[in-house]
Amino acid sequence: MPREAPYLQVADDLRSRIQAGEWAVGEKLPGRSVLAEDYLVGANVIQRATERLIIEGVLEGRAGSGTFVRSPRDRLRMVRSSPRDRVDGSPFRADMREQGRTGTWESHSAVRCPAPKHIAARLGVDEGDLCVRTQYEFFADGMPVQLSDSWEPMAITDGTPVLLPESGPLAGRGVVERMRSIGIAVGYAFEVPRPSRATQEQANLLGISLGELLTIIERTYYDADDRPVETADVVVPDLRWEIAYEVTVDRE
Repeated sequence: MPREAPYLQVADDLRSRIQAGEWAVGEKLPGRSVLAEDYLVGANVIQRATERLIIEGVLEGRAGSGTFVRSPRDRLRMVRSSPRDRVDGSPFRADMREQGRTGTWESHSAVRCPAPKHIAARLGVDEGDLCVRTQYEFFADGMPVQLSDSWEPMAITDGTPVLLPESGPLAGRGVVERMRSIGIAVGYAFEVPRPSRATQEQANLLGISLGELLTIIERTYYDADDRPVETADVVVPDLRWEIAYEVTVDRE
């Protein structure tokens, strides 16, 4: 079996020492040269090890001051389940309400956006077909907690009151309720969670560090005839969310 990279071994040991209380929350770690001598490795190995722990949320770097033990953050629970799509029209708002928080969001929609190849494949349309694209920033009690990039084929909603997801009589009510209002019954959603790292743009929007762990949930809603009616990438920072799936069991 190949041995674990040296920086990963150092990161594992530093994590264990922090968890054991060798350094308290807010306490500064020894300098890079001191740790390098302690572990008999180069300073570059220590740098990569501490960078990994910063990404994990164990440490935080302060410009000009050094590296400090970070205060643990409470992780929110995101419950993914079909019943929540019928609660108040917004699964996010339902999740936040159950946690005693206020869920809000900001959005920007653009019409006549040509579907890129990967979105077209998920929507079952031709590349370049026109869509409505809506980009979201979600907040819990004013703190940014997730992002979403949603695409809907204009062939479905063009000329209807729900063309723009966040405008009109059903603004903010969610895909299921909006589609129902124009005679389309959403039958189910299909989700594919994928691990990722935060880009600079994502990090700026979410208030996290470049490269922090993310889960990107590729979600697609289908109608009763298995036609895709909306697809979205939901961007979830791992430090702030644990993702739980609620599965309905048929008792008949």
